[in-house]
Amino acid sequence: MDFHSSIGAALLRSLGVTIAFSVVVVALSWLLGVFGATLLQRSFRGRAVLRTIFLVPYALPVFASVIVWKFMLGQNTGMINHVLAQLHITNGQTFWLLGNNAFISMVVVAVWRLWPFALLTLMAGMQSIPGDIYEAAAVDGANMWQQFRKLTLPMLRPVDQVLVLVLFLWTFNDFNVPYTLFADSPPASADIVSIHVYQSSFITWNFGLGSAMSVLLLLFLLIVTVGYLLITSRRTQDA
Repeated sequence: MDFHSSIGAALLRSLGVTIAFSVVVVALSWLLGVFGATLLQRSFRGRAVLRTIFLVPYALPVFASVIVWKFMLGQNTGMINHVLAQLHITNGQTFWLLGNNAFISMVVVAVWRLWPFALLTLMAGMQSIPGDIYEAAAVDGANMWQQFRKLTLPMLRPVDQVLVLVLFLWTFNDFNVPYTLFADSPPASADIVSIHVYQSSFITWNFGLGSAMSVLLLLFLLIVTVGYLLITSRRTQDA
């Protein structure tokens, strides 16, 4: 009974970490995507180059790019600590892949990998908005912020509905980023469900427990997806 209780407590803790990780990554990815899409919405010199640079993280192979981040986050030879020490922000000896800092590192790498997809999706949605609407709003005296809040965000609502759901499902099930950073022994702050299922199935060879956790994870995501679609659809109809 104590064994099953400890497994349940570990799974609940891992689920909490995963939910927090997913919410933070989705929120930051969406915010960066909106900022980048708004910046690239109007034509200016060098827009194509900037767009290409923004999309590079999404185009790179996931393992190669995350391994580079792992080296950068190293304590003694990592570039992150070196830069922070040069700026006199830290002493240059921070453990970014241990303790609570592991969660921050995992979030940063996941956002870096994911936000270009949000940028691409939101940029396509903004380009489908007729320019005449913005011209009419400018004639009526609406400034850039008012145009963004009153026109852009409401018209992007159908795109956001799908985008946020896709980002959440991808992040919640993400295995590549945490496993590449921490292998099969992540700190408690980075012990997300996908790593937990992997440890139970392929490290301890407890396939029954791993399968049970996978089914529970599937049911949880189905409930979250249905609830999210019902709430967002109702808000769209009310609007």
